[in-house]
Amino acid sequence: MLTLSLILLPIIAGLITLAIKGETAKTVALVFAFAELALGAYLYKSFVPDATSQFGLSYDWIHSAGIKFSVGVDGISLILVFLTTLMVPFIILSTFGNNYKNASNLYALILFMQAALVGVFTAKDVFLFYFFFEAALIPIYFIAAIWGGENRIKVTFKFFVYTIFGSLFMLLALVYLYLLTPGTHSADINAIYEAAKALDLSTQSYLFGAFFIAFAIKMPLFPFHTWQPDTYVEAPTAGTMLLSGIMLKMGVYGLIRFILPIVPLGVDQWGFVAIILSVIGIIYGSVIAIQQKDMKRLIAYSSFAHVGLMSAGIFSRNLEGIQGSLIQMLAHGINVVGLFFIVEIIERRAKSRELSLLGGITQTTPNLTVYFIILMLGSVALPLTNGFVGEFLLLKGVYEYNAWIGAVAGLTIILGAVYMLRMVQKSMFGITSKITEGFTDLTFNEKAVLFPLSFLVIALGIAPNIFLKLTEPAVSQLLSIIK
Repeated sequence: MLTLSLILLPIIAGLITLAIKGETAKTVALVFAFAELALGAYLYKSFVPDATSQFGLSYDWIHSAGIKFSVGVDGISLILVFLTTLMVPFIILSTFGNNYKNASNLYALILFMQAALVGVFTAKDVFLFYFFFEAALIPIYFIAAIWGGENRIKVTFKFFVYTIFGSLFMLLALVYLYLLTPGTHSADINAIYEAAKALDLSTQSYLFGAFFIAFAIKMPLFPFHTWQPDTYVEAPTAGTMLLSGIMLKMGVYGLIRFILPIVPLGVDQWGFVAIILSVIGIIYGSVIAIQQKDMKRLIAYSSFAHVGLMSAGIFSRNLEGIQGSLIQMLAHGINVVGLFFIVEIIERRAKSRELSLLGGITQTTPNLTVYFIILMLGSVALPLTNGFVGEFLLLKGVYEYNAWIGAVAGLTIILGAVYMLRMVQKSMFGITSKITEGFTDLTFNEKAVLFPLSFLVIALGIAPNIFLKLTEPAVSQLLSIIK
């Protein structure tokens, strides 16, 4: 029942929030989000570190078709469920400095999206996975289209069409695999794994392409990324946090849960191409980020570069690469939510995100400066920060796959430091500009968001094993299935 509760609570909370008008809505949403976090913490505490699926629940959904409402949590799911429950309270709290029209609708959509995301990471039926995968798109579409920037309709429509288009390929692949299961057919993911074993190289190659397109668009990977920068910039900051902090992880999770175990021969054939595209994305995203003048767009491209490294690590198909991708998903979610919130704080006070117009902020904001630098150092993977652990394991995994590709991917260390240090230097240091005169330091609510996130940057860098020990059995079992 615990897994089901994690899905149902945000739905119930969203419905209650819809019925509440005025400022009370955000407080109610925040209380429910922290209740969900408490459930997530209990899930983490109760989880037994082995390769089994735990807290499972299965009900007939479409009995005649062998489709079930089947959910459960293993080590791979756990880290992403925990990330989802951890980030949403801080995303909601980060909005307290803004006044939104129809605020109850916004907070309800955030909670509905959280329910869908938890569903994606816990689904054990492939059609249930597909249902939640698509359901997560609906709230973020309305969040971006209603509360976004000037070009929100055009940009959000492009994002919607891109992701729906990719998902159709995945649906075709899932239906094909479902029809291969014996008897009256089953959509259980283990039955799909078993049915896929009989597929030849040619069939697996087509299926690889279908799954890869769906997940590469969602993450996104080069060259399927063109929707991402504009969407991240035009969406309200809360929407950008949901997209970058949690939603893109659905694509990364899909690579691990579907592509690697279902089409191992397809990965043998096309995995090298996928890694090359991932590494191109790392370099391309980093170079474009260095040239950006808008802080929000800069972080959007940095997120694109980071996800390329995660993908490369997964396709290296070794323990270090996959473990690195899992811990990096957690670290990236924490870092990017914090960084986007800092950009929001600067924009609220200075009315601009343009680096050329900023400067000298650190002279009056010691608290903001400290939190900004901690989150920045986590993003550039300084040792003893959360980003270092995942990035080290990812680069080790890619290097074991191919030393030359690993060396090129390693340029992310240098390029990441360049664009992040440049952003901090131009926005925070130097001479105070006209728009940063009288810039005030953090409020209590802002500290309440940034202090825990900054603490997690350091805590996970010092003690990463609190998560790595939970994910390793499931990853080891996955690798044994592949082999």
